Amino acid sequence: MMERSYTELIKIPSFIERFRYLKLSGGVGVDTFGFDRWLNQVFYRSQEWKETRRQVLLRDNGCDLAHPDYPTMGRLIIHHMNPVTEKDILERKDVLLDPEYLITVTHQTHNAIHYGSEELLTLNDWKERTKNDTCPWKK
Repeated sequence: MMERSYTELIKIPSFIERFRYLKLSGGVGVDTFGFDRWLNQVFYRSQEWKETRRQVLLRDNGCDLAHPDYPTMGRLIIHHMNPVTEKDILERKDVLLDPEYLITVTHQTHNAIHYGSEELLTLNDWKERTKNDTCPWKK
């Protein structure tokens, strides 16, 4: 299996090619941790993960796949570019918290990476915010 990294990802100019670099083509409903899902939940609630997450969000400037043309709004996920295993968490491997193997993505992009479908992506759907854009009665 290829090891994916931030250093390699940011050399890729287009959003869609970055997506293809990270695409896993997994299956919907396939257990990743099964009954041991509590392991990753404990990890994702830890202070060290929260600090690493904050650093990655800042580094990526809140952009989907760290692509400057894809600023995001809403829920953001920090994605492990290389799948995490139970063993990684139990052994507290360095790769879990290394920003070199993490990237900011939207929930939609995260699902597309895992399930391998470009159709799940919303390309260039971002709109610049304007005054009162969420208050139609104030326009």
